Amino acid sequence: MNPAAPAAFLFDLDGTLVDSERENIESVVRAARRHGVEMSEEERQFVIGHSWNEIHGMVSRNHGLAVPMHQLIAEAVAEKRALIAVSGFRPLPGAVNAVKRFARTSKLAVVTGASTAEATDALVGIGVRDYMAVLVAAEDYTQGKPAPEPYAQAIARLGVDAKQSIAIEDATPGILSARAAGARVIAVRAGNFAGYDLSAADVVVDTLDDVSADVCARLLP
Repeated sequence: MNPAAPAAFLFDLDGTLVDSERENIESVVRAARRHGVEMSEEERQFVIGHSWNEIHGMVSRNHGLAVPMHQLIAEAVAEKRALIAVSGFRPLPGAVNAVKRFARTSKLAVVTGASTAEATDALVGIGVRDYMAVLVAAEDYTQGKPAPEPYAQAIARLGVDAKQSIAIEDATPGILSARAAGARVIAVRAGNFAGYDLSAADVVVDTLDDVSADVCARLLP
C-alpha cells in the first residue's frame, strides 16, 4: 500500500530550496551601506532565517534608519540581482527533484522572509515557479518567522488542514513559525551553513532527497 501523501508541502526558500543565504546577507549589507549604515557580524547573521519585516526593524532600531521597508527592499533587490548575475541561482541538493516529486501528490507553497521580487527571481531561476500554487513573501504579512502568520496564511490560501501539511525548513525561526501554525516540520541540514539548531523539527534530514513518502507518512495523523 502506498503511504498517504500530505495535503501540502510548505517550502522555505533561501537555505532550503536555493543556496542564496550569503547573497541575501550581502545584498542587505550593501543596501544599508547606501544609507551610511555598517552592519555588525551579529546583525548580518540575523538576516538568516528572518523576514524583511524583522530585518528592517532591527536595522532601523539599531541605527536610526528612517528609510521605509519598501525602499530598503528595492535597493537590496538591485544589489542581489547584481550578485546573482555573477554567481547564478544554485538549487540545493535534491531541491528541484523534490518539488517535482511532491507536486504529483500535494499542493505546494513557498513561505519566505524574502520579498516577492526576490522569491520570484529565485524560483524562476531554478525552474520551479510554476509548481507553486501559493507564494507568501515579506509584503504579505506583518509578523514574520518565528510568528505563525506566514505559514498560517499559506495554509489558509491553499485551503488545506494544517495537520496534513508539512513544512520544510533550514532555520529555527521558520521551524517555530510552522509548528505554531499547526504544521509538521522537516528540517534539512544541507543549506544550514549558519549552524541553526534544528532540534525543534519533527524530523531532521541531510538533503531533500531524504524526504521520502514513508518519512512524510509517519508525520501525518
